[in-house]
Amino acid sequence: MPHDTLLVVEDNDVLREGLRDMLIYEGFHVLAACNGQDALECIEGMLPALILSDIAMPVMNGFDLYEAVRQRAEWIAIPFIFLTAKTEPDDVRRGRKLGVDDYLTKPINREELVSTIRSRLARSRQIQVAQLQHAYLASLTALANAADMRDVSTNGHVSRVSNLSMALARHMGWKERQLEIIQYGAILHDIGKIHIPEKILFKPEELTNQEWEVVQRHPVNGERMVKDVDYLAESAPIVRHHHERWDGSGYPDGLSGESIPLGARIVSVADSFDAMTSYQPYSPARSLQDAYMEILSLSGERYDPGVVAAFQRAWYAGEIQSITVRR
Repeated sequence: MPHDTLLVVEDNDVLREGLRDMLIYEGFHVLAACNGQDALECIEGMLPALILSDIAMPVMNGFDLYEAVRQRAEWIAIPFIFLTAKTEPDDVRRGRKLGVDDYLTKPINREELVSTIRSRLARSRQIQVAQLQHAYLASLTALANAADMRDVSTNGHVSRVSNLSMALARHMGWKERQLEIIQYGAILHDIGKIHIPEKILFKPEELTNQEWEVVQRHPVNGERMVKDVDYLAESAPIVRHHHERWDGSGYPDGLSGESIPLGARIVSVADSFDAMTSYQPYSPARSLQDAYMEILSLSGERYDPGVVAAFQRAWYAGEIQSITVRR
């Protein structure tokens, strides 16, 4: 990808400059070093996106450079490609044992060089995105749990609703990115509750009209918290609409039927089932069978019949019971 910074490590002046010019022409920013020690100094000054290194060099050879790079936590993920002569198969075997990313043999074909570099850079970015998403998901779950853990009676609610929602979505044929969207929406569905005062959130008596209005604002507050985050924007409608009802009697917008986003309809069933089977300040926990029958009885009234059918399939498969049983 143009403008990525590459580090070329080669003791042959002519080859080093030739590689540098070739890669600059392809749109890369190129650093150059004549041996491993020189390369380490370059990396300290500017972290490259990829290292292309000869093996046989004075002062510090390519193998020693590779091992030095992999010993530093902040450098360990840099893609590393060795340049080696066709007559040195032992170099290839040793490098593979070390875990080097790829090899190019001299003399170097320009097309192969550029293709290999771009392929390794693309793979590196995929890994970085996956790592960021994993870290992001962990952070979101911790944030959602901060709201959940205000009430010990709902301990584990975030995790259960997320797993239930994913199970229902799979039974409705959802795949990959769709599952990510509902996973984030389910994790964050009650994040807006963090703004509800505890005296209202845990009140055992019936709420006043004013207190109920505060509670009903939590989906809107939650949507505001996530809608401007690029990776969460598609999950924001789930957060806003998971308390809507199929017959239009829900909140905050009184949507009905298929005007309610499908992800929100799925989370609504998962959230309701877990709430029914959990202890609440205002009601005892119900049995799984009892709650299951309640969901079925409200199909077409409170819940989307299609989602309830998926819920039944997940129930018969034993998935609902496995997710919601308290250990």
